[in-house]
Amino acid sequence: MRADVALADFFSGCGGTSLGFAQAGIAPVMAVDWEADAAATFRLNFPETVVIERDIRDLGVDDVHAALPPSGDRVRLFAGCAPCQPFAGHRHAPTHRDGRSLLLLEFLRFVQSMQPELIFVENVAGMQRLSASQGPFAEFVDEVSKTHHVAYDTISSADYGIPQTRRRLLFVASRLGPIGMPAPTHGFGAEHPHTTVREWISDLPPLAAGREHPDVSSHRAMRLSSLNLARIRATPEGGDRRDWPRHLWPDCHRGGFGGHTDVYGRLSWDKKAPALTTRCISYSNGRFGHPDQDRALSAREAARLQTFPIEFQFTGSLASQARQIGNAVPVALARRFGQHLMEHAAKFASSRTGSARPSRAPSGDSTPEMTRHAA
Repeated sequence: MRADVALADFFSGCGGTSLGFAQAGIAPVMAVDWEADAAATFRLNFPETVVIERDIRDLGVDDVHAALPPSGDRVRLFAGCAPCQPFAGHRHAPTHRDGRSLLLLEFLRFVQSMQPELIFVENVAGMQRLSASQGPFAEFVDEVSKTHHVAYDTISSADYGIPQTRRRLLFVASRLGPIGMPAPTHGFGAEHPHTTVREWISDLPPLAAGREHPDVSSHRAMRLSSLNLARIRATPEGGDRRDWPRHLWPDCHRGGFGGHTDVYGRLSWDKKAPALTTRCISYSNGRFGHPDQDRALSAREAARLQTFPIEFQFTGSLASQARQIGNAVPVALARRFGQHLMEHAAKFASSRTGSARPSRAPSGDSTPEMTRHAA
């Protein structure tokens, strides 16, 4: 029996989570994000979804109730994947706690008030380390565990088909019944290898630094200075600044500084990319140089490495598109977890009545159900 699952996507960004869940058969019915370009991108790609362009700290439970369609027999899924960076410079920037931690507890307000049947959270692996024994993540787990079965783990995104060395903290919870983590799809056996840079961007047309392709949207690369152009020409595939002649070294590296070898690096065709950041199109900000073209990744190539399909459209400046892409949950990762949540909901669909009242986690049981796998 197939379950009807509706998604409310808090911190939706440009829509990576919603797109992956939609590919799994989940309907994105509401999205919330405060950033104008991200909200515009989301509207462009999800014209039937209600988008609330507002800071979650200014959002009331009644606002969400009003935006959501009547639940009926639908299973409600709340996703809360806040950007990993603190909101530096934002008018609500925190002064004493990390911004992403504060946002997790803001998301908890809606979970506690509305009690969705399913919950999904993705964030940096350090979120758990920041609060292993006490703090916002532990508080979030303890509170959700009072009404939901929960499972969480730090996973390697590469094990779910993402061509990046991207470790993330994934959390799922259910009021329907016990839930675990989905099994990996890649990285075991010759038939299921990890995906690589080549598989995701080699089909895109060549591009020069500072240019934009006329026929492929967002296939645009940042300009390079003459010095950085000389540097990237001196860098082989998979190489970095250690391959340069000394006269090309930055001043900060001339005194024997040996760190940060990924900066000014080129990707390797047949390996995974590093974790993409909000500056994933900048040659000097990581190993984001194209494997053999003398430029950094284009926004479209970065989006492909985040497993966005070629038809997904982005709005805003080049820097804004990079920020949206770097902040996004990889689409294929969301799709795998969406499939898992759909299977879970279907398992319990036959026992649900017309009132759609789910079973509850055992009262007072605050010990999260854990499912761990090799990451």
